[in-house]
Amino acid sequence: MVLRDEADCEEAHRRFNGNLVIKPSKEGSSLGLYKLKNATLEEVKEAFAKSQEAGMTVLAEEYVFGRGRELTIAVLGGKALPIIEIKAPDGDYDFEHKYYSDETVYVCPAEVSEDVTEKIKAVVEKAALAVGADAWSRIDVMLRDDGSFVLLEINTAPGMTPHSLVPLAARTSGISYEELVKQVAARASLKG
Repeated sequence: MVLRDEADCEEAHRRFNGNLVIKPSKEGSSLGLYKLKNATLEEVKEAFAKSQEAGMTVLAEEYVFGRGRELTIAVLGGKALPIIEIKAPDGDYDFEHKYYSDETVYVCPAEVSEDVTEKIKAVVEKAALAVGADAWSRIDVMLRDDGSFVLLEINTAPGMTPHSLVPLAARTSGISYEELVKQVAARASLKG
């Protein structure tokens, strides 16, 4: 849900039972993101105020982190690439573990059953298409133990260094970094 004021903070606190993630809508790399577990209303308001400092819309969502396996799926040309599982220390895939720690492990393709893999890929392809990001994007997913899953967010401009996750998925499916860059550029458009 979108947070605009303290009344929205109260609603989010109630709706998510104090277990929520608060983040700027267009920030990346976990910057300005606050994971709150059993939070008080004051903690929700404080996280909201800090997230507002980024100068963009602030979002609140259910806290599902730590309740399953963290996956990410690149979509290129409307097709999902191999699923990547992110194994961060203590399940905390934050800025430090994304860019500075050598402790995070990326498993690609993820060790997920074939039927769950197909379901996830079908849903992320539809999600990317629904928001107009089917040319290329990356979608984060939380996979629960029972095989159900939740789409967390869509990254419409994911990292593209040779060490980023989209290039990892592309490499796993036989697409070189150079070819990936060409494919992304060929799909680019200037829409106003």
